[in-house]
Amino acid sequence: MGWLIDLYGTHPFWIWLAIGAVFLAGEVSTGSGWLLWPAASSAFMALLVLVLPDSVAVHLVVWAALTIATTVSARRFFPRTMSGGTGPDINDNIARLVGHQGAVVEAFRNGQGRVFVDGKEWAAVADDGAAPRLDDRVMVVAAEGAVLRVRPT
Repeated sequence: MGWLIDLYGTHPFWIWLAIGAVFLAGEVSTGSGWLLWPAASSAFMALLVLVLPDSVAVHLVVWAALTIATTVSARRFFPRTMSGGTGPDINDNIARLVGHQGAVVEAFRNGQGRVFVDGKEWAAVADDGAAPRLDDRVMVVAAEGAVLRVRPT
C-alpha cells in the first residue's frame, strides 16, 4: 500500500485523471447518468491538485463533497426525461403519429378502414362514427395498439 501513496505523492494529477477515466468508461458502458458526476469531479480534482497540493485524505473529502454536490444538482436541475421521465417514448412509432395527417386508402365500412400516414398504411377506425371516403384527408387522434383512431379534417 505504501507504493500507492508514493505514486500518488509524485503523480496526483495523473491518478485523478485515471480515476475519472474509469468512471467515464463505466458511464459510457452503462449510460446510467450516475457515473458522469464522479468522473467530472475527478477531472476537477486533477486540476485542483496542481494548484492546491495537500494530503490524500483532504483530496478524498473534497472529491466526495464535489461528487455529492454535482450529483444532487444534476438530478435536481436536469430534465426528468433524461432519466425515464413521463415524456413520450421516442421509440414508439405508433404513438408518435397522433396529430399527423394522412389519406384514406380504403373506404371505411362499419367504422373501419385503412389510412396512409407518415409513409405507411395503417388500420384505422373512425373517431366519431363518420365514414371517411377514399382519398379523404384524416387526422390521427389516438393510437390503440396497431390501430389508429382518425377523424376527417
